[in-house]
Amino acid sequence: MNRDRNHTSVVMFVLLGISDEKDLQLLLFPIFLVIYIMTLTCNLGLIILSRMDSHLHTPMYFFLSVLSSIDICFTSSISPRMLSDLFKDEKNISLIACATQYFVAAWMGQAEYCLLAAMAYDRYVAIGRPLQYSSIMVPGLYRKMVAGVLGTGFLCSLVESVSCFNLYFCGPNVIQHFFCNISEIIVLSCSNPFPTQIILFLASAVVGFGSFLIIILSYGFITASILKISTVKGSVKAFNTCASHLAAVTLFYGTALSVYMRPNSRHSEQQDKVLSVFYIIIIPMLNPLIYSLRNKDIKEALKRLKGKPRRLP
Repeated sequence: MNRDRNHTSVVMFVLLGISDEKDLQLLLFPIFLVIYIMTLTCNLGLIILSRMDSHLHTPMYFFLSVLSSIDICFTSSISPRMLSDLFKDEKNISLIACATQYFVAAWMGQAEYCLLAAMAYDRYVAIGRPLQYSSIMVPGLYRKMVAGVLGTGFLCSLVESVSCFNLYFCGPNVIQHFFCNISEIIVLSCSNPFPTQIILFLASAVVGFGSFLIIILSYGFITASILKISTVKGSVKAFNTCASHLAAVTLFYGTALSVYMRPNSRHSEQQDKVLSVFYIIIIPMLNPLIYSLRNKDIKEALKRLKGKPRRLP
């Protein structure tokens, strides 16, 4: 609907992409394709393994399989489009497709914030209250936690998407990125973006900083519990149970803060794109590796899977 007779509503955006250099685009395509295939393979492998091996039917591996599912959806909302755009001179995307891409990416991204907080609580119970772990982390609880994680991400993403894409766009329509980044979209609006910016800030505060606060508190209690352990061996073993999660939190939050919390004086479009590549494409590939490489349970599950006799047809 036109709100001004002198302007036409924008129904199509143009993505600038990662780079406008043809040679660089041809070089990046096989690299990003391999990373995307590895992301799908590693995360699907972790999901299947956690389902097939009864020894991995625990809250931690349930959370890990959900994390892998979120990472697959998160990167798949952007990577296939980005890969195809590397061969296009005009990277057009409709307003509806742009809104859909943002909605799915924001849903999965905010769900991951909440899930990392839920996993931090799980690690606190495992270390701080080990004797009560099985009675606290019952299937009904951790399944409700995951439902809450996905529901919170969905509602926040829906509110953000409706608020942003209900703005009036009359041109220009060029998004200075390789995906529908909301901060780049808002500046293209011909209407007042302030209410939308307030909504985005509140959503970020509730989900991002709220989840981060839960993680900080959980690790505060974890640290206190580890310090009470009398033996060095016991302390190291306790720390190792949450080392992978701590590494994943550091990567995810560190990169997200670098992308969204930098002051305007340090704003660089190329740096934003590089950080976004790491945040959207690299981290979903690294997460299953972080949780698997030094994980004895997963290594033993793989050995059991390989050692299973094959049934003859």
